[in-house]
Amino acid sequence: MFYLVARFVLRPLFWLLFRPRVRGRGNVPVEGAFIIASNHLSFIDSMVIPLSAPRRVHYLAKAEYFTSPGVGGWLSRTLFGALGAMPVERETHRAAQAALDTALGVLRQGEGFGIYPEGTRSRDGRLARGKTGVAWLALTAGCPVVPVAVRGTDRIQPVGSRWPRPHRFSVVFGEPLTFPDHAGKAGNGRARREVTDRIMEAIADLSGQEKAGWGAPRPVS
Repeated sequence: MFYLVARFVLRPLFWLLFRPRVRGRGNVPVEGAFIIASNHLSFIDSMVIPLSAPRRVHYLAKAEYFTSPGVGGWLSRTLFGALGAMPVERETHRAAQAALDTALGVLRQGEGFGIYPEGTRSRDGRLARGKTGVAWLALTAGCPVVPVAVRGTDRIQPVGSRWPRPHRFSVVFGEPLTFPDHAGKAGNGRARREVTDRIMEAIADLSGQEKAGWGAPRPVS
């Protein structure tokens, strides 16, 4: 029910306030598991992408958003639940692996999961080199990765800003990526790095961002 509320109430409201440009929605698979891998400019990206995608996309969110008391806590739980967010404890020793295990559970149910390979929001607008968790997920689940670029969301809610402000944004869904040459190699560090770099190159092509900290490409032997 909450998901229907998000689609039929929040989505038109977003469209009215922000007048987004959305391209490539047909690149999202119509059935089966898929990963959305996006650049990350603003907290609001985790609202923008699920409301722009043609299928439900789950994201991880801090557990505090689901446990806060009072009316504010109820609104937070309702909003994040409607958008497909899933609570995760970020301060525990196994937080990173627990997050990947939660994501894998979503994919094994044939649903969509969104991830920011950079690991955090960009503070200078540049695109950082991706962390290899996205590759582990893709190779373990054996599902396609849809590269996505968001633009303008940093103008809606800059880093450190509490409330969003009206500004136009865009979302581009790229063509799905698959990695048959690396099938069964989720445990191989080199394979994960190569898959992650391919995903990040696709995101960079869509976003047009300057790369930060990528270094020189490694020779292939």
